[in-house]
Amino acid sequence: MRTNDEMARLQAAVSALGDVDVSAWPEDTLKEQLGELSAALVALDALLTRVADEVRARGLRIEEPVSA
Repeated sequence: MRTNDEMARLQAAVSALGDVDVSAWPEDTLKEQLGELSAALVALDALLTRVADEVRARGLRIEEPVSA
């Protein structure tokens, strides 16, 4: 896969996650979805850690963007 395609997919994932507002979910919905939500969050954590580790393994730093 080309780098531009991968970056576009990462940006789409960031956008999709930005649209998630668990605080607006009804309590019953959150309880019903908790197992699936937990699995998704654990998987995301593992994948983000892997990508970050690969960047760091190349001797680069991951820095937060400075807001304007």
